[in-house]
Amino acid sequence: MAGLPLVILGPTGSGKSRLALEIGRRLRGEIISADSMQVYKGLDIITNKVTREEQQLCRHHMISFLDPLVSYSVVDFRNKEEKAFSAPDHAAGSRTPSPNRKEELEKLDCQELHKRLAEVDPEMAAKLHPHDKRKVARSLQVYEEVGVPHSKLLMKQRQEEGGGPLGGALRFPRPCILWLHADLSVLDERLDHRVDEMLAAGLLEELMGFHTLYNQQKIAENSQDYQHGIFQSIGFKEFHEYLTSNSSCTETREKLLNQGIAALKQVTKRYARKQNKWVRNRFLKRPGANVPPVYGLDVTDVSKWEETVLHPALQILESCLKGEEPPVLPLTVECDQNEEKRKRHVCELCDRIILGDREWKAHLKSKNHQYHLKRKKRTEAQLNTQSSSDISRNIPQDA
Repeated sequence: MAGLPLVILGPTGSGKSRLALEIGRRLRGEIISADSMQVYKGLDIITNKVTREEQQLCRHHMISFLDPLVSYSVVDFRNKEEKAFSAPDHAAGSRTPSPNRKEELEKLDCQELHKRLAEVDPEMAAKLHPHDKRKVARSLQVYEEVGVPHSKLLMKQRQEEGGGPLGGALRFPRPCILWLHADLSVLDERLDHRVDEMLAAGLLEELMGFHTLYNQQKIAENSQDYQHGIFQSIGFKEFHEYLTSNSSCTETREKLLNQGIAALKQVTKRYARKQNKWVRNRFLKRPGANVPPVYGLDVTDVSKWEETVLHPALQILESCLKGEEPPVLPLTVECDQNEEKRKRHVCELCDRIILGDREWKAHLKSKNHQYHLKRKKRTEAQLNTQSSSDISRNIPQDA
């Protein structure tokens, strides 16, 4: 598949790994895992890594190479992936930042980070929310690595790639993108069943062993952090009470275990919905002629997987490789062509900054905004009533 990347999108439990393995095996391709938790060593069950046997079917990259205690960013991922495949360097003349620079940026608060970005790249600072610490820090890191403002780098990439469809971030202008989707009720059942399979495969033993190796001492020092690295994996923090319980009561531990299992199932299903929403907003609802087409594959009925998923995927990919239009139409979602994704809105009523026309419309309908709006109207009504009373008291009465 020289020169053409195949991107498989979909919520957790939709079968992305299964499809990637089958296509990779048939076409002798290589698989790049884009899972933010699978880059770390350990917790193979909870992060749903492909087995060693499956990795032998075709070459895998970006899996189990990082120490669990090491912080890792999207920029780090990109740099390693590009280096592994000898990708063209879009930032010629880039410079290497200090090894501790990333840690220094992470220690700064959002306000200071955004202030620094505004000094070196005001255009990018205007597009990013001041509280979006991850993206602001990433833009600063890009500037320090390449010596060019992030906004100008993206503009250059768009020009070189013919108007890069996702803000100039894609190296290939027309990738083949497949989105696996399923009926939510069916997906929910599948995810519940997968959690049960994890437990049968030794999930609790994996969690206990990892807790002993990496987290026990941190908890003793009251320095545990479930917001960074592999510790934020869905499934680890949900069992915190069970892992840290010193109770010898079987009933108590059984209760904590059941609570952890229930929480894991609930959070996993919530995460699947969030992933679907991300695909719709990031790909399907983005207006513009340069947005890459996304082809949908219904994975609801796994009994017909080869008929409804594998064979259509291979047909779509074959057409893309030949430079032809696939036999099926890409997915489309109605969207406002005049919608601005990065337009800045300020809600003085709620004291918030909102980026994007769609987000602004959603904010105006939100319960929080409606609450402040009703509160303002109530206050204004009280002031008007009070003013009317004061005026009445000051009008002289006829003798």
